[in-house]
Amino acid sequence: MSHAWRALRHRNFKLFFVGQGISVIGTWMMRLATTWLVYRLTHSALLLGVVSFAGQIVSFALGPFAGVWVERLDRRKLLVWTQTAAAVQALAMAALILAHVITLWEIVALTALQGLINAFDAPGRQSFLVQMVEDRNDLGNAIAINSSMNNSARLIGPAIAGLVIGAVGEGWCCLINGVSFIAVIASLLLMRIQPLAIRRHASGMLEQMREGWDYVRTFRPIRTLLLLIALVSLMGYPYAVLLPVFAGRVLHGGPDTLGWLTGASGAGALVSALSLAVRKSVVGLTRMVQIAAATLGGALILFGLSHTLWLSLALMVFAGFGLMQAAAASNTIIQSLVPEDKRARVMSYYTMAFFGAAPFGSLLAGTLAHRIGAPHTVIVTGAFCVAGSLWFTLDLPKVNDAMRPIYRDMGLLPALDMDPGTGAREPAL
Repeated sequence: MSHAWRALRHRNFKLFFVGQGISVIGTWMMRLATTWLVYRLTHSALLLGVVSFAGQIVSFALGPFAGVWVERLDRRKLLVWTQTAAAVQALAMAALILAHVITLWEIVALTALQGLINAFDAPGRQSFLVQMVEDRNDLGNAIAINSSMNNSARLIGPAIAGLVIGAVGEGWCCLINGVSFIAVIASLLLMRIQPLAIRRHASGMLEQMREGWDYVRTFRPIRTLLLLIALVSLMGYPYAVLLPVFAGRVLHGGPDTLGWLTGASGAGALVSALSLAVRKSVVGLTRMVQIAAATLGGALILFGLSHTLWLSLALMVFAGFGLMQAAAASNTIIQSLVPEDKRARVMSYYTMAFFGAAPFGSLLAGTLAHRIGAPHTVIVTGAFCVAGSLWFTLDLPKVNDAMRPIYRDMGLLPALDMDPGTGAREPAL
């Protein structure tokens, strides 16, 4: 188990782990509070999808542009500014809710502002991991620990939020979130970072965007992983948007039921992140991505058929596990393959695939739920996730062939004698 936490021996990453851990609990509290607020005001699955779409479409649209900008900036300073802006956004939401003047369109506008902030914050945070963890051999472990921290917060935050909403209302969740950003901002300021040399590119921004796109488009492993994650995000991730409908109409509960469903999903995601943390190598992760997408799809299909709370909670554990395993394992593989001079640009495409496809999925899920009901919607979207896993399985041999030389150069694979008489076989990737 000590091996599972090896990235925490780096002082800067340890500071980030503590500060971000506190902040993300507040973030998950506000996410659940906002979702329940929209449902309480509108009782509309379609408008739940519209609000989620407004928050995430901005991140999708600005993804390639943001990736180029991040490569030109000091990433710690960028994160201080984005976290400060996120705090202001959360406090503004809290003030409007506590003053009882909040409207749907103000929620949409503030959610879109958060999407703008995330467009720069997400690739900046992903690419900043390299600076916090000096030993690149610990990078995969840092990604897994970061996922563990996020999903521990995903388990704790909604459970607290359900109690807070029931006691004093949604506004206090947003207020707590705004204050919690102090922790992560302080951790960033306390770090002792060796700054990366910021390259002064002779080419313009559009040329750099084209260069990053050409790399993602032509390198099969990254292209295939990003396409699968985009499909999983489009079809699998939006189940979270419909959870208020399941909590209220299918399971006949309230905000506490929503908190339990979200927390169960977070528990599964936490188990996924911990399973990645104990791994000693990235070798073998492509198989985990394949299994995870199928697990997510199967869990969603059965969740759509369930009308019992305990069964729905169990299926949410599997859905959370599958979603996080696919996302975090893909993140780790991509970070292990991408060269440093393209890292921020590639991670902006990862952000687009995982977070950017979600708004379209949220809108699609909200529209479908409005027409055919939330249970039938998650059955359909789950089936698409299973189909995506089958497609990835068919493409996996070619993906592994392209990855194998890179992993061998990194010393992750032995130089095997492939003489048929020796019986030696290449390990699965």
